[in-house]
Amino acid sequence: MPESRTRKSAEDKQKLKAQRAAKPQKVKAPSSRRWVPPTFITVGLLGVAWLITFYVAGPRIPYMSDLDNWNILIGMGGMAAAFGIATLWR
Repeated sequence: MPESRTRKSAEDKQKLKAQRAAKPQKVKAPSSRRWVPPTFITVGLLGVAWLITFYVAGPRIPYMSDLDNWNILIGMGGMAAAFGIATLWR
């Protein structure tokens, strides 16, 4: 016939409590990065503003007319960078 389990003694219970108390507590990571929302909004709007300026007044602005179609890459790059920054937000 199998033997029944014996109860833990008070000394064993105290050892278990001491071991649990000795374990280091997990440190909670910062919940949010406050700089992310203003940064991604600013970078995204700068990309949109660059494209609008290129399409509306591109030929009249000397450096924009020199860049020609690279302006599209610059504007879209700004918007893509804003999306990349937005993924950092928690």
